[in-house]
Amino acid sequence: MALRLTTELQTLTTRHPFIIARGGQSEYRTVLVRLTDSDGAEGWGEAAATKFYGETPESVLAALAVYGEALPEDPFAIEEAERTWLERLGGNAAARAALSAALHDLVGKRLGVPVYRLWGLDPARAPRSTFTIGIDTPERIRMKVREAAEYPILKIKLGTPRDREIMEAIRAETDRELRVDANCGWTVKQTIAMLPVLREFGVTVLEQPLVPHDLDGLGIIRRRADIPLIADESCRTLADIAALAGRVDGINIKLAKCGSLREAIRMIAAARAHAMTVMVGCMIESSLGITAAAHFTPLVDIVDLDGAALLAADPFSGAGIAGGQVTLPTGPGLGVTRR
Repeated sequence: MALRLTTELQTLTTRHPFIIARGGQSEYRTVLVRLTDSDGAEGWGEAAATKFYGETPESVLAALAVYGEALPEDPFAIEEAERTWLERLGGNAAARAALSAALHDLVGKRLGVPVYRLWGLDPARAPRSTFTIGIDTPERIRMKVREAAEYPILKIKLGTPRDREIMEAIRAETDRELRVDANCGWTVKQTIAMLPVLREFGVTVLEQPLVPHDLDGLGIIRRRADIPLIADESCRTLADIAALAGRVDGINIKLAKCGSLREAIRMIAAARAHAMTVMVGCMIESSLGITAAAHFTPLVDIVDLDGAALLAADPFSGAGIAGGQVTLPTGPGLGVTRR
């Protein structure tokens, strides 16, 4: 079952410029990964690189060239393969996550079962996903809220001098559940000042208000907040969880941060051992990357897998969030098809 690796760059365009506290854009390049065995069976994955985590599409391609020299002889030896890649070249989480997804896809196809069945999960237990409203003018924010009418839970990007104005614009349009993500845009003092504002507008979750390294600051905020505090940029891999225990209420797992599906599963187990809430999030990526993460949603509490739903055109079909409800494909492997 000798494996062959091929890669492909793709450009994705969002319906609206996707802006968060540290900037944004409309075009995003991701890297498609395909593993083909000697029988012609294929496994697919997607690398959504971000400069914030030290990766670009070009660095992903360079890393994949290194990892491609260490493909497993047995595609079922996923644990060993992921460990070998990490030892061969550390970092490069998005690149490794794409290979991990491709191996899981290939193995599921060889066995004829969806990946979630490999883990013994019930797809009906997948929670509802949020839909994100990026930073914009009040007029455009209200328009985005109207366009997102089918989604019962909205995630609001804050971290600007206009945060109250943004919240007022949203509440002028809807009484739906709101969760907030400041993407490291506040200080401890600013966050504490914002807590009454979040309470006023009925916000139910606060995600990553501070810069990643300020764990003590997160602890201060948690002691003052009356809504769950979730660490995103402060939590990349399993190794980060112990230090966050007691300082936040939960963690946000993203494949592009942690580097593999198996690492994501380990992170879920560790977070549960610390009685923490578990969230799964995404980057701007197609349904190929979104679906890989969606397969473990039956194990989590909070889902934010709207990356493909924000696109003007999605080149893949897989897991969906129509009406906010995560639905998993029934096909083998990841169950993703190219349009």
